[in-house]
Amino acid sequence: MLLDKDIPAWVGLWDEQGVLEFPFAPDGWPKRLEGKAAVADYMRHYPDHIDLCEFPDVKIHRTDTPGTIVVEMRGIGRVVESGKPFDMTYIAVVTVSGGLITHYRDYWNPLAVSQDNAIDFTRSDR
Repeated sequence: MLLDKDIPAWVGLWDEQGVLEFPFAPDGWPKRLEGKAAVADYMRHYPDHIDLCEFPDVKIHRTDTPGTIVVEMRGIGRVVESGKPFDMTYIAVVTVSGGLITHYRDYWNPLAVSQDNAIDFTRSDR
């Protein structure tokens, strides 16, 4: 869905009370979003800023906690504004209940995005 730039469909995977966390978020970026509406608002402009083209390396690890997986993935694309390559490795801890995401902890690397050219897809004015 993210590769297809279908943010509404991706948000449709979320429980109304779902929580999205970014433990390594830099200062000024959200560390925790509560509720499907907050996730939708945060992701709304993502395709305007990051043009994801592929996830070439995806590894899913099962856990002992029911409904929870750990995902290692690499997203490749380009930064829309600058045309520069985008290559980010993520680790996500995802919990699902009733077929919907209830908790998503996204461990992305803020050091991979230079502070001079920070990608802030939460803003619509870029």
